[in-house]
Amino acid sequence: MREKMAIIIGAGPAGLTAAYELLTKSEDVKPIILETENFVGGISRTATYKGNRMDIGGHRFFSKDERVTELWTKMLPVQGQPAFDDKILEREKPLEENGPDPESTDEVMLVRDRVSRIIYNRKFFDYPISLKAQTFINMGFFATMKAGFGYIGSCIKKREETNLENFYINRFGKPLYEMFFEDYTEKLWGVHPRDIAADWGAQRVKGLSVSKAIKNALTKPFKKKDKEVETSLIEQFIYPKKGPGQLYEKMADEILRLGGEIRFGRTVHKIDVKDGKVTTVYAMNAENEVEAYPVDYCISSMPIKDLAEAIGKENVPEEVYGVATTLPYRDFMTVGLLVSDLKVKNKTKMKTLGDIVPDCWIYVQDRDVRLGRIQIFNNWSPYMVEDPQKNVWLGLEYFCTEGDGMWTSPDEAFIQNAVEELVKIGVIESADKVLDSTLIRVKKAYPAYFGSYANFDKVRAYLDGFDNLFCVGRNGQHRYNNMDHSMATAMVACEEIIKGGADKNAVWSVNTEKTYHETKTEEKKQ
Repeated sequence: MREKMAIIIGAGPAGLTAAYELLTKSEDVKPIILETENFVGGISRTATYKGNRMDIGGHRFFSKDERVTELWTKMLPVQGQPAFDDKILEREKPLEENGPDPESTDEVMLVRDRVSRIIYNRKFFDYPISLKAQTFINMGFFATMKAGFGYIGSCIKKREETNLENFYINRFGKPLYEMFFEDYTEKLWGVHPRDIAADWGAQRVKGLSVSKAIKNALTKPFKKKDKEVETSLIEQFIYPKKGPGQLYEKMADEILRLGGEIRFGRTVHKIDVKDGKVTTVYAMNAENEVEAYPVDYCISSMPIKDLAEAIGKENVPEEVYGVATTLPYRDFMTVGLLVSDLKVKNKTKMKTLGDIVPDCWIYVQDRDVRLGRIQIFNNWSPYMVEDPQKNVWLGLEYFCTEGDGMWTSPDEAFIQNAVEELVKIGVIESADKVLDSTLIRVKKAYPAYFGSYANFDKVRAYLDGFDNLFCVGRNGQHRYNNMDHSMATAMVACEEIIKGGADKNAVWSVNTEKTYHETKTEEKKQ
């Protein structure tokens, strides 16, 4: 009999993980998830449009946290037979012994090649930047020399890392920063990198630098191929056959099977607190009726801005309330385009269906378009596209702020502009190549590191003062976490609940290591 109640706010990766952990590792805590939307997965969901599936934001499944990887592969085991495109192209992939066959079941993780590049001045550059001959050819002699001297200068004289601009320049030099980071970062956040805290770079870029690129260029020829595949997830990652939402839908099914509850259409609008504890959570249902949920534990992945408003101005210290309710966010729009073919050609040695470019993501650095990133869903999984041999299914990503000109633009006009930009940078020949389109808006996709964020420590200290409140996930911590980090925060929070502890530092410490977040290194045996 589960006598204690854990109210979990949000059915994204963190919220679902919290419920699953409590159901499988505790005998006396029952989780109830309250979710505003009518779907699970949050921004890690998969949207479907006329048989074509869209990964909202792009989600590679890789982690240095074995607990997270184990949970992923428990839900969806890694493929044991070739996928559709691997068969046709005769591509070899590391297969799991006795793993499922993607051609006969949907419940499977695919092994995918990681390819991300940058378009700058209508030319492709590797991401992360590599020291290949093609990189220098694309840059040209004078730009290469300028970049080289700029990097040397950054090594001789380091800048104080008071902002993201200085963080980048210290690692790449000013010319490379201006080429490959400045404009994209401003597209993403809507403010110049000099006005963004260096925290974001320390968290997302970490060990990435020119010196790392030089080291990789010098040592890669001497690395054993099998060891590199084993110790690094840079070149390959796992991915649900039908997108990330498939995994979270599976988790939701397991939560219900184990006795947990997920209540959709519930918007948390009020939270009662007393004597350093959360006592009751109130949610409005789809019929505009208020539901009251008594609380033993509250696990929140809702935006901290909304959490502070729910606790109430009368309960939160004035300064803390002011900081929390003005925390900045960036919102997100994705244009799904079904096109007959691409103008840009595959000049790599990688084999793809239709010989399209092999990229999962393409970062658009050119200044004369607002487009930030392009996803090619065919390369994430051939099962995301209704006819992957005939058509190409693209996601054009734009970063904006709710209520601004981009966000409020009529769908048809916005899509038309997106198509024009895609033609302008040479990815498709003309608008005639577009067969169909759709548009999706996502609120609060990116917690931002400027404005009142400078005083975020005061908000954290206040929230940590509630013994039974645990803030988890990307928005729950106002931290630009990956999926695995968000899930890990929930795991750590549940560990504290189960053992009767209240160590909030352990939860906040997830994803604070200073190593590059897309590299997995071998742990030394103790």
